[in-house]
Amino acid sequence: MMNLTKKAAGFIVLGALLTVALTGCQSSDATPPTTGQNTANEQSKGEGATNANASESSEEKGTEAIKEGSMEKEGNVVLKELAFVYNEHTIAISDTANEEQMEQMLGKPDNLKSHTYSADDGTNMDTLIGFTEKVYTYPGLEIKTISIPEGKQDSIFHIEITDPKYTTVRNIKAGDSLDTLKNAYPEGKLLGDGASNEEDDFRYEPSNYVDVMSFHIKDAKVESIQIYSLLD
Repeated sequence: MMNLTKKAAGFIVLGALLTVALTGCQSSDATPPTTGQNTANEQSKGEGATNANASESSEEKGTEAIKEGSMEKEGNVVLKELAFVYNEHTIAISDTANEEQMEQMLGKPDNLKSHTYSADDGTNMDTLIGFTEKVYTYPGLEIKTISIPEGKQDSIFHIEITDPKYTTVRNIKAGDSLDTLKNAYPEGKLLGDGASNEEDDFRYEPSNYVDVMSFHIKDAKVESIQIYSLLD
């Protein structure tokens, strides 16, 4: 009877040990899927970061392209040369400027006229029908702007200067000598004989043949300066 009891106890202990061993194996087998899942999540996060970096890089490239385009436009030689300077403002042909902007740069004009071209206005400017022209008059300065029909922006197309306080970008002003003008604009030329005691016009004209800077010469001095763009 005692032997049977000992055998039964032994079987019970053995069964308990086998149960513990099997439980340990099952726990060990369950661990790898969890580790694999974490690895997949980390890879997913890494791919997301890579895509975000690529997106940021693409946006940066787009911004650079826009800046390069703007720089090219701002570097236009014609716009830089066909301009005058006043109070650190450089005002050029083809600049867009409404009434508020003109007042900020030059002050309130002595006179402002506005005219919209029509078929019966007596000007015979059929190509400009519907266009609106504005004329800003200051002491020694006149600026004309034009806007297309229903246009939202006025563009400068004509400037006339007689006051020496307005200088060209090469620092030529009314009253300067003809020799000073020639030195500043060696690309220009006199249209007439150029005799010092007669009137003449000295023209600086870029290669596009549309935008012009003309200096009226009287008694071998600059009497006035015109900067203009030919309208179609």
